[in-house]
Amino acid sequence: MTSADADGLLAEQLLRLTRRVHRIQKRHLEHRRLGITPAQSRLLRTLAHYGSPPRMADLAERLEVVPRAVTTLVDGLEANGKVRRVPDPANRRVIRVEVTDEGRKALRELRSARRAAAEEILAPLTDDQREILGGLLDTLIDGTPPGMERGC
Repeated sequence: MTSADADGLLAEQLLRLTRRVHRIQKRHLEHRRLGITPAQSRLLRTLAHYGSPPRMADLAERLEVVPRAVTTLVDGLEANGKVRRVPDPANRRVIRVEVTDEGRKALRELRSARRAAAEEILAPLTDDQREILGGLLDTLIDGTPPGMERGC
């Protein structure tokens, strides 16, 4: 098998694993009956990382989607009481999005669902295999071989 064939196989395996992860996470979300889609879950998790309520444009940039997509996601989460739009104190024309108490409760459930999904996916691996996989994934995420510093 040539290197190109092996790389193609690895790429296909990564895509299949990604689809499996999404299916399992979706199943765990549905089981908990949160009424949240995977995309809404991602937006809610992203919101939780801000120190203060972000603008819709900030969310779109962070999520790497068009602003209209954020509007649709926020509409759904707002209808379910998970987030609310609030005016910017410094500029009335700017709307910010904040997580509600119901949203924080949903975030705890989401974390639990994600942990359960991860346990299911990683169940066939030994502790040593998990450690190796974690190192490999870090390398792929960072795009830098182990021991190499960025900018070298």
